Amino acid sequence: MGKTLIIVGLLIAGIGLLIQFGVPIGRLPGDVVIRRGQSTFYFPIVTCIILSVLLSLIGLVLRR
Repeated sequence: MGKTLIIVGLLIAGIGLLIQFGVPIGRLPGDVVIRRGQSTFYFPIVTCIILSVLLSLIGLVLRR
């Protein structure tokens, strides 16, 4: 449990640093944005894929 908390804390700190330095997390090329009139539909497909790959890698590391 302790190892998991340390890794989660480091991930949150890393994401915070990326946002602080201006990396556009959540607005990547390939994310779907549809604007019609006054409504907007936003689906971050590329962001979801990247997060899925990262979480899978973290899961593999934690299983060892």
